[in-house]
Amino acid sequence: MAAGRAIQQLLKRKFQSQYTAPPALLSLVSKQDQDGSCSAGMKSLRVFALLGAGVSGLLSFATVASADEAEHGLAAPNYPWPHNGILSSYDHASIRRGHQVYQQVCASCHSMSLLSYRDLVGVAYTEEETKAMAAEIEVVDGPNDEGEMFTRPGKLSDRFPQPYSNEQAARFANGGAYPPDLSLVTKARHNGQNYVFSLLTGYRDPPAGVTVREGLHYNPYFPGGAIAMPKMLIDGAIEYEDGTPPTASQMGKDVVTFLSWAAEPEMEERKLMGFKWIFLLSLALIQAGYYRRLKWSVVKSRKLRSYAIERSNASSVSLVFHKELEEVDVYCVLYSYLVAVMLFAPHVNALGFGLSDAGNLVVGYAPSALDFRCWLGFIPCSKLNFIFAGYQLINGMVSLYDRSPVHVDLIKE
Repeated sequence: MAAGRAIQQLLKRKFQSQYTAPPALLSLVSKQDQDGSCSAGMKSLRVFALLGAGVSGLLSFATVASADEAEHGLAAPNYPWPHNGILSSYDHASIRRGHQVYQQVCASCHSMSLLSYRDLVGVAYTEEETKAMAAEIEVVDGPNDEGEMFTRPGKLSDRFPQPYSNEQAARFANGGAYPPDLSLVTKARHNGQNYVFSLLTGYRDPPAGVTVREGLHYNPYFPGGAIAMPKMLIDGAIEYEDGTPPTASQMGKDVVTFLSWAAEPEMEERKLMGFKWIFLLSLALIQAGYYRRLKWSVVKSRKLRSYAIERSNASSVSLVFHKELEEVDVYCVLYSYLVAVMLFAPHVNALGFGLSDAGNLVVGYAPSALDFRCWLGFIPCSKLNFIFAGYQLINGMVSLYDRSPVHVDLIKE
């Protein structure tokens, strides 16, 4: 084994001595190695440059996102509202509790000018309860027989009372801020229900570096982050009639449910009507599919031919083949023709037929332009208008379908 290794070493040295590269080649190889090292360095620099650009882009995006958040407010999370489902309805017990929250917490500043007391009957209260509730307010009415205004107890037809007499009084009482009307607030705000709930329950201390002007309160969900309304929903602020624990989140959920109903009271009826229409339209779809497959499939593939009227002499009239339309969809032709008649009623003569002042179907061209004498020998005059009007109808159908007019040689003097 030792002798074999010695022979291998000797042959290896001899091979290296015979095939030693020239100096020029060695210098070229060394230069390529240097270029390779330089290219590797450039690649590393490029990688670092790309990483730096990516980091700066992320930082700038975060800056823009934070600026957008400060300007438009923090995006409200999505909450699973129980009445948003296709088969779901409002929680009427929650509507009643939400109305109680509105009365005791919100009504001192916010109005609901589009809501009447009678709207609450059968939804959250009985008629007797609603009448007693409306009688607690005083409404300015009149004038009376003497021409003077007077006050009376409220009734079911009265709207919810306004907290302020005008906008200037509302701004003066709230430091220049105007409390918005809450009748449609969940529809007027983007992501309305989630936004209102997040706004009512999202008050917190301002983070480090954020200063809020005196008289304002920090709320990240409000555009700008500073809102004039203080935190109104506090645990135990009211006492529910049904004994539900009045936590801040529970009051927020109930008042948002009440505001959602106020903005869209027809939601339950709309869903019920939608299912009725879906059922009826499903039956109509089955019937339409049956007639489409077994009745109109034959008519759809028929050919419509247009004939021109020619007169060879004074006593004979012939219909000469003029135009053919293959594979015409009768549905499209008839529908297009009827729509055209409705749209171009003042110009129905150009469509092939017209309506007289009495509403009867007549030939669309002046009767004086027709030579009725050639028809009297073999066609009763009473059927002439009917036959010619039918021909004009087919002619107009073909013309409307391929958008190229079909010229007909009329019988003239």
